[in-house]
Amino acid sequence: MFDRQHRRAFLRNSVLGGSGVGLGQLALDSLLAGETTTPHGTHFPPKAKRVIYLFMHGGPSQLDLFDHKPQLRKRHGEELPESVRGDQRLTGMTSGQDSLPITSSLFKFRQHGGNGTWISDALPHTAKIADELCFIRSMHTEAINHDPAVTLMQTGHQQAGRPSFGAWASYGLGSENRDLPTFLVMVSRGSAARPADPLYSRLWGAGFIPSNHQGVALRSSGDPVLYLSNAPGIDRQTRRDQLDVIAGLNGLQLQQQQDPEIATRIAQYEMAFRMQTAVPDLADLSDESEATFEAYGPDARKPGTFAANCLLARRMAERGVRFIQLYHKGWDQHYNLPSDLRLQCRDVDQPAAALVADLKQRGLLDETLVVWGGEFGRTTYSQGKLEPTNYGRDHHGGCFTMWLAGGGVKPGVVYGETDDFCYNVVRDPVHVHDLNATLLHLLGIDHTRLTYRFQGRHYRLTDVHGRVVRGVLA
Repeated sequence: MFDRQHRRAFLRNSVLGGSGVGLGQLALDSLLAGETTTPHGTHFPPKAKRVIYLFMHGGPSQLDLFDHKPQLRKRHGEELPESVRGDQRLTGMTSGQDSLPITSSLFKFRQHGGNGTWISDALPHTAKIADELCFIRSMHTEAINHDPAVTLMQTGHQQAGRPSFGAWASYGLGSENRDLPTFLVMVSRGSAARPADPLYSRLWGAGFIPSNHQGVALRSSGDPVLYLSNAPGIDRQTRRDQLDVIAGLNGLQLQQQQDPEIATRIAQYEMAFRMQTAVPDLADLSDESEATFEAYGPDARKPGTFAANCLLARRMAERGVRFIQLYHKGWDQHYNLPSDLRLQCRDVDQPAAALVADLKQRGLLDETLVVWGGEFGRTTYSQGKLEPTNYGRDHHGGCFTMWLAGGGVKPGVVYGETDDFCYNVVRDPVHVHDLNATLLHLLGIDHTRLTYRFQGRHYRLTDVHGRVVRGVLA
């Protein structure tokens, strides 16, 4: 049976065949020394060390949450002017409607914070932290259906196959904690009645960059990560011995084929072994105070809820996880919007606000970039029949709102403006590529220089687009 020193010698000799120096040595030297490699590193001093991305899957209605348009009440029920719509595409769900009636919001808005930011009463807890938030009201995207829109937001391209934002961050920055993945993902299901649209694991995949950069999804029941526990009859030492033998065989294959994915495979086996201790400790909330649970809300003790995931996100931030992605499904309100939106807001409002406040109280907000938003917004007009106390809204990429907090972002401001119909951006437009370029900039990365060569071309998250939005930087 090998001790630790003999294991290292065995693995190194297996890879090198005795004395050569090559790819295998570079990969395994880093692995066995417990170090992390960063292919690029930061291009300039970062403002943020990590990202917590709160993704509201389905498209929250900016009209009913953040973009106050009281003048629409006077035009409620009127036909949306063709001059406002222009040549923007409609989805198949409303393109055949005989009428596109302007629909004002049933929600009340109030001004909050030092700058008097307008926020809907549907988000009372978010309103309390208005001075910490930077609202971007001028987001826009050309995608009008969920899958291409989410894929564009998360990977920089509407078609599947590109690396996700979290994978790019992992590839570019490396890890701060050798015992946990650089990129962790959690998914929660909203309370809205409408069936949620599907989410695919490729949205947190690595695409064509090394697979160790893909997101690792945590589950809400059983093992937090599939196959994390040892099989019955296998103790930790037996598992260690098995991994040593497998690593030796993989090392021989790496020497012969010089395929970086083999080095990745070795590293992932080692990571899984270390995660057997690190992940249960991460998921164990028994050391959290009663005051913390109260701050995150009544669902904070229920595994798999958005509230519990927000609390876990803070614990991940404390442990140096680089990219933390929370998806909350159920925001696609084509009908029953007033009731379903209230349910969705109840799910996320208190936990998201508590997360920002908790990070600040622990001295982590300045180095953690929090992002809140969906793949697009909703239409000014009603989908289907407009009723006095009920309506729905279709997808709309022409304008929508997101907010940022911490990590080098200017707090307590609103950036960008939409027209009187909340249908077009009229000042300071921010495209999806611009947002991604800005988030990378806050991480200390020049988005034009974080590239990966694949099939003869250098790819990047922002493709051939994107500009840093200087107006939101502190």
